[in-house]
Amino acid sequence: MIQIELSREGPWPDGDWEALAARAARAAVEATPHGELATSPALVEISVRLTTDEEVRGLNAQYRGKDRPTNVLSFPMIQPDLLDTVSQNSDDGEVLLGDIVLAHGVCAAEAAEKGVPLADHFTHLMVHATLHLLGYDHGADDEAEHMEAVERDVLAGLGIADPYLICEDD
Repeated sequence: MIQIELSREGPWPDGDWEALAARAARAAVEATPHGELATSPALVEISVRLTTDEEVRGLNAQYRGKDRPTNVLSFPMIQPDLLDTVSQNSDDGEVLLGDIVLAHGVCAAEAAEKGVPLADHFTHLMVHATLHLLGYDHGADDEAEHMEAVERDVLAGLGIADPYLICEDD
């Protein structure tokens, strides 16, 4: 079972962010070879922090060496090759899959630029970040194409337009 633990800082408006995050994360997990994590008896937790650009800038500088804010950061807690055995090997039936941190200003600006609701862009970024927690990457062209294809399929299933098509039209 996927559980979201969400904290929200002031610039993020009121909203049902936790439900959106849970829906996006569950759909992303189910679309991968690790889909059984979504229905596992183990509690698979994802920590989500909605915060300021400044906080994300600091984390991005500290962990990625890039002194600027970005839309989302993912911090996996489990090696991708161990995901298949993670629920069976949990001592207490709980597993922390990882942390996801989103910067409000960057996310809101991107949503406005694309002409999409912030909730839809947030959902896309949650799918994207959850895939990173599961070991997906977009460093090489073939990896990026595969990851984007999974994102497109998941988002279509959630009723959200292809975010990469929107980018290409701009």
